[in-house]
Amino acid sequence: MSLIQPFAGLRPAPGRAAEVAAPPYDVLNTAEARRLVEGRPWSFLHISRAEVDLPEDTDPYASEVYAKAHENLERMLAEGVLVRDPEPYYYVYRLIRGEHVQTGLVVSASIADYDAGRIKKHEFTRPSKEDDRVRQIQALDAQTGPVLLAYRATPEIDRTLAAVAADQPPEVDITAADGVRHQLWPVVGRDVIEYLTQAFERLDSLYIADGHHRSAAASRVAASRRCGDQDREAAEAHQGFLAVVFPHDQMRILDYNRLVRDLNGLDAGAFLERVADCFTVEPSGTPVSPERPGVFGMYLQGVWYRLTLSDAIPPAADPVAALDVSRLQEHLLGPILGIQDPRRDERIDFVGGIRGLAGLTARVDSGEMAVAFALHPTRLEELMAVADRGDVMPPKSTWFEPKLADGLVSLVL
Repeated sequence: MSLIQPFAGLRPAPGRAAEVAAPPYDVLNTAEARRLVEGRPWSFLHISRAEVDLPEDTDPYASEVYAKAHENLERMLAEGVLVRDPEPYYYVYRLIRGEHVQTGLVVSASIADYDAGRIKKHEFTRPSKEDDRVRQIQALDAQTGPVLLAYRATPEIDRTLAAVAADQPPEVDITAADGVRHQLWPVVGRDVIEYLTQAFERLDSLYIADGHHRSAAASRVAASRRCGDQDREAAEAHQGFLAVVFPHDQMRILDYNRLVRDLNGLDAGAFLERVADCFTVEPSGTPVSPERPGVFGMYLQGVWYRLTLSDAIPPAADPVAALDVSRLQEHLLGPILGIQDPRRDERIDFVGGIRGLAGLTARVDSGEMAVAFALHPTRLEELMAVADRGDVMPPKSTWFEPKLADGLVSLVL
C-alpha cells in the first residue's frame, strides 16, 4: 500500500452536512455532548458519543454504548442521511477561522507505514483510551474520527490542493457553532488522484499532530483482522486509517497551559523566592501571554507575573528538553511544586489555549487551583524534530486549532 490511498467515503447526503457535522468526540464530556444533540437527531454525536441516547448514569465505555453507536449508524444509513461514495476518492478539506486558512487532504493513511515509523508519533498512548477506540471501530466496522497529520509543506502538493478547491464550488460549506468554516471537495479525477498518491509517496514522512489513540487503535484492529479468517481482499481493506493531512506551515498550534492545585507546602512568599532561583520574576498589571520561548506567564493570588528563564541556564541541545513545557517542568513544576509525573499527578491540570488566559484566572480565583502558568505555543518544527528522533513529547504539549469535524467523511472497513 502507498503512503496514502483514496477510499469510498461515507458522507452526509447532499444538503445534510450541517445537520450531521459534530465536534471531535474527545473535546466534549458527556454532559456537553447531551446538550449539543438537543433538537439535532442527525448529529454525528449520536454515533461518536452514543451514551447521549442512553440513561444519564450510563458508563461511556459500557458495551451498550458501542451497540447504540452501531444502531444509530445503521439508522442514519437507512434514512439516507449518510451515503457512501460509489468510487474511491480523496477529499480536499479546508478549515477557516477568521483570517486563518488551512487546506489539506482526507486520505486513507497506510497502517504499514505507521507500524514501520514512516508515519511518526510524538506521544505515548494510554491502553484504556486505545481500547475505547478499538471497540468503537469494531462496533461500527468503520473509522469515524480522522487523525490529524502534517506533511512538510511541498509546493507541488500545496498547489494541487489549491487548484482542486479553485476549480469548483465545495460540495460542503458549513460554519459550525464555534465559528469555524468547513469546506470539502471530492477529488474525482483519476489523473489527479494518481498524481497526489505519487506525490505523497515521494515524501519521507508524515507526522501525527493529533489522534495518537485513533491511529494506534486502527493498527490494532488491522492486526487482529490480518490474523482472522477473512480473504486477502477483505483483509487489505483494513490496512488504512482515516486521516486529514495538512502542510505544516498552515497548521496552527495554541498554547497548552498548566494549573497546579497547591504550592507543595510553601506559602506564596517562599514559593516566589524559589522561583526566582531560575527565573526573573516581574509582576504585571495585565495577563501575561508569553511572546517568545523562555518566557512564561504565572498567575498567583490575583497577580500576574512574567517569568523569564535565567540566562545562566544553558540552552538544551536535545529537542525534547528544549521545549518550554520541558523547561517549566525541569526548573519549576518538578523541583519546586513536586510534580514529578505530570501524566499521573492529580495535582496538575491542563487548559488548552482556546479557553484563553481567562480560563486560568477563573480557576485560581475560585480557589480550585493555587497557581497557573501560561506558555508560549510549541511550534510544528519542534514537534517534527522530536518525532524525527523517535522521541516523545511531554503530555499536553500541543493544542491544535481549528479542530476537524466528525461526520463529514468516514472510512468504512
